[in-house]
Amino acid sequence: MPNRPTGVRPLLHPLHGLLLAFPVALFTVALLTDITYLQTAEIQWTNFSSWLIVGALLGGGLVLIWSIILAIGARRHAHRQPSLIYALLIAIMWIAGLINAFQHSQDAWSSVGVTGLILSIISMVFALSASWVAHRTVREIA
Repeated sequence: MPNRPTGVRPLLHPLHGLLLAFPVALFTVALLTDITYLQTAEIQWTNFSSWLIVGALLGGGLVLIWSIILAIGARRHAHRQPSLIYALLIAIMWIAGLINAFQHSQDAWSSVGVTGLILSIISMVFALSASWVAHRTVREIA
C-alpha cells in the first residue's frame, strides 16, 4: 500500500463511489430507452425513462450533497481543484436530470423528442465526466 502524505485523502470514498454508480448507470440506460422510444414509438419506453431518471436523481442527490461537503472540506487540501470540478459536474448532471424529469413528465407522445434526448445526453455525459474526474483523482493520490 503506497504511503500518502498526512492529511491527503482520495476524493472518492468507497461508499461515495457506490452511490455515484447509480446516476452513471441509470442516466445511461435512460438515454438508451429514449433512443428506443424514438425508434419504436412505444410509449412504455418513456415510462421506463421517467423511472430511470427519478432513480438517478435520488442517487445523484445523495452524491451531490456528499460532493458539496467534499468541496467545502477540501479548501486547504491538495485536491481542492478536482473536488470543486467534481462538485460542479455533479451539480450540472443533477440539474439537467431534474429538467429532464420535468420534460419526461409531459404528455407521453411529446415527452422525449429532441429536448428530452439532448437532456438525457447531457445528464449522462456529466455523470460519466464526474465519475472519470473522481476515479482519476483517486489514482493520482493513491
